[in-house]
Amino acid sequence: MSTTICQVMGFIVSSLGVAGCIVSTAMDMWSTQDLYDNPVTAVFQYQGLWRSCVRQSSGFTECRPYFTILGLPAMFQAVRALMIVGIVLGILGLLVCIFALKCIRIGSMEDSAKANMTLTSGIMFIVAGLCAITGVSVFANMLVTNFWMSTANMYQGIQNVQNRYTFGSALFVGWVAGGLALVGGIMMCLACRGLIPEESRYKAVSYNASGRNISYRTGPYKVGSGYEPETKTRKGAGYEEAPRSEDGRRSYPSKYDYV
Repeated sequence: MSTTICQVMGFIVSSLGVAGCIVSTAMDMWSTQDLYDNPVTAVFQYQGLWRSCVRQSSGFTECRPYFTILGLPAMFQAVRALMIVGIVLGILGLLVCIFALKCIRIGSMEDSAKANMTLTSGIMFIVAGLCAITGVSVFANMLVTNFWMSTANMYQGIQNVQNRYTFGSALFVGWVAGGLALVGGIMMCLACRGLIPEESRYKAVSYNASGRNISYRTGPYKVGSGYEPETKTRKGAGYEEAPRSEDGRRSYPSKYDYV
């Protein structure tokens, strides 16, 4: 029962994590404009993985997608790839996990097969969670680096007006989603141990002789010292037993009888 609960809870937590990764990837607020020095502004800018948006004070929002791929920074493209890989692995893990649930019976699938599928889905969830956490962390590192570089340029007077960007809500969603997928994968791996049948449990198999019933008799067992000479009696076509005399002794032919 505990194995089933652990498996179902792992499936639910992993599903929430994968859904969070999808939502985080699709959100536009990965980076938002910092309003620390200018809290009152007519234009508010924020950016996502796929497009950048501008929201005016009147409530009108205009978004423009990135029309280039090679023109984007390499780290930005790496974050995209990590999030996509995490989503694909998460979806595949969910499909495998559905068929691996112990409460669902599909044909004559054994528990060992379900255990292998549960372990596979757990590993997929763990890798998906790590991809999401890594992608979000890399993007956050990029924001921190650009923020402090922009701040240094502003205080040195190199640029009078410089837009600084800080963490958006999509980053926090991605961190939480990656953590949920990671925890769900660990729970699935733990549930795999309960599905593996114990090696000590084997079904007794009785073998019956076909045809007639064969009975065996056991006689007394003679223990020898190991030094007694082996006596072998071989009776073949050319072997003739020596004749016995009147006193019961065997008489063997002498060498003069063959002459």
